[in-house]
Amino acid sequence: MPQLAKSAIALLLSFALSGIAVPQTQTSRQVPEPHATVKPSHPETPGALSDTQRTLQALNRLTFGPRPGDVQAVTAKGLDSWIEDQLHPESLDDSALNARLGTFATIRMNPKQLAQSFPSDGVLRQIIAGKRPMPDDRALKMVYSVNIARIQQQDAAKTPPATAPANTMMAPATATGSKSSPPNAPAAVAPTVPSAPALPTPEQQQAREIADRLLALPKDQRLNALEDAQPEQAINFPNQIRPDQRDRLMADFSPQEREIVRALASPQNVVVSELQQAKVIREIYSERQLLEVMTDFWINHFNVYQNKNQDAYYTTAYDRDVIRPHALGKFYDLLVAVAQSPAMLMYLDNWLSIGPHSQAAGKNGQSGLNENYGRELMELHTLGVDGGYTQADVTQLASVLTGWTIAQPDDGGQFAFDPKKHEPGDKTLLGKTFYEAGQDEGMRALDMLAHSPATAHFISKCLATRFVSDDPPESLVTRMAATFQSSDGDIREVMRNMLHSPEFWSPQVYKAKVKTPLEFVVSAVRASGANVTAADALVSNLTNMGMQPYGMAVPTGYSMKAATWENEGALLERLNFSTTLTQGKLGGVQFDPGGLIVNGTLGESDSPRTKAAFASKHTSTDLALAMAEDAILQGDFSAKDEKVIRGQMDDPDVQRRMQASPTDGLRLIIGFILASPDFQHR
Repeated sequence: MPQLAKSAIALLLSFALSGIAVPQTQTSRQVPEPHATVKPSHPETPGALSDTQRTLQALNRLTFGPRPGDVQAVTAKGLDSWIEDQLHPESLDDSALNARLGTFATIRMNPKQLAQSFPSDGVLRQIIAGKRPMPDDRALKMVYSVNIARIQQQDAAKTPPATAPANTMMAPATATGSKSSPPNAPAAVAPTVPSAPALPTPEQQQAREIADRLLALPKDQRLNALEDAQPEQAINFPNQIRPDQRDRLMADFSPQEREIVRALASPQNVVVSELQQAKVIREIYSERQLLEVMTDFWINHFNVYQNKNQDAYYTTAYDRDVIRPHALGKFYDLLVAVAQSPAMLMYLDNWLSIGPHSQAAGKNGQSGLNENYGRELMELHTLGVDGGYTQADVTQLASVLTGWTIAQPDDGGQFAFDPKKHEPGDKTLLGKTFYEAGQDEGMRALDMLAHSPATAHFISKCLATRFVSDDPPESLVTRMAATFQSSDGDIREVMRNMLHSPEFWSPQVYKAKVKTPLEFVVSAVRASGANVTAADALVSNLTNMGMQPYGMAVPTGYSMKAATWENEGALLERLNFSTTLTQGKLGGVQFDPGGLIVNGTLGESDSPRTKAAFASKHTSTDLALAMAEDAILQGDFSAKDEKVIRGQMDDPDVQRRMQASPTDGLRLIIGFILASPDFQHR
């Protein structure tokens, strides 16, 4: 086993044996663990927070974690002034972020453009059936033709040969095992002599020959040459060629050309992948950090699933045009924008809902009333599960919202009200009579829900849970709810009320929130000062950790509480990520340990551990650890966690490695700090 892997496993065991925030696995837990598991690993801070701790509290809660130098920058500006800037993000320059997002062309396209440029299999099958014409654009026609050929190949493969025997025997297992091996068969012993590399398949060989011919051409002629290939030859082209060929071709293509080539493998995945990567890039690099945190909060609160039906095309506009502009605005405006967004209409099936007594009922095989959105609108979006509604209210709200649908969903169409699908007659919702008024019934229902005292309390508690603690004080929630009602649901004012509360600045909540996988990955990249040139590896790691962006299939969204994310498997995933990042082995992410130390400690006036290490008869290891602590955690590192890390660093094998290469030793130390329970909390 490589020494690095040994060190990682030893560190994990050391944290577990020291009793630091490693509870039982969630799957085996019958009774929830007490909240003690989410308390910070360092001794509880007595009295009020220090100025540095207040700054760290703000950076850890209102951003995706501090970067090297952020504490000093906030201190120089003044904490109150910095908070006001974050509450008014339009005042902050984000041009550097916009430059990084420039390569993601799909995030600026509307749903209709996305649906046309990156066709779904349903649209392609309509073309195969002669119900839709092929596009005229040459490059777009290639994308359609290649993916039509893919579908036709897949359909042919599903059809068994007419002459196939009824009881064809399975092929014998190979020396390395196969899917036909008996379920309880022992694993085959690997050969002692390495096997030869697998030969490319005929499809791979053909694609690689095409790639070689393209690379021999001038850059501006390559896409035209690819368009001249037979559609069958270009199926899954970017995944069939060698990595070195793909890297060279993609480096020379424009962003739009890269999207076209990637669409030869899966058109919709281009849209999905770019939105996921853009989200992570924003959260790492945006100066408007509170806006990004609030956008993530509302995306999760009003959850949609990017992989359902046509939501691959609608989620981009949902994030950009629905959630982000209203993230710090009036709750009613946000609620209406969500209710009329095709992403939500499709995700919770309201676009299919038809009044049982409407003109459209029973015609052309159309189904009836769908209560999915009506239920989640009250339970998850506004009133809360204890908000006082009944099943009858769910049915009545669903009836009120019949006719709220999508025009031409296959083509990226927008919200439309169809009076023929709307349930006629009066309705009674939460004790109020709704006289028949078409679309206005739905608007009145949204207004009533947005201004309900139950909604004010529920939304305030959700916000306090995200920003303060897993079990926020009722006194705080009550005051936030009062501000919600008195300000007409002004989210900015509710946040300001929370940020001026003693509960937010209490030592009891300092570092008491466990980071979700998204918060951990983004904060680790920010804290390390790494440069992200491609975010797909970050998205893959988030998927492995169980928090793929826009990937929660159920309406509840991802949990913000510790119990979901604190288990041995999750900690091991985070340790693996920390190691891969700091060893410089995370694709598309460049990490410079020396640069982190310089940017994180040079010129600081408040680095007690580093000063102590310099003043004493320190070893290089002591100094490296002190400087890394200052750079990543501003010296606010528990003695208990430090003792665990020092125990691993004292291992003779680790010592030899650190002496052989100080840079490798520094990478190891930084990886250990990022994997520590202290860094897992915010």
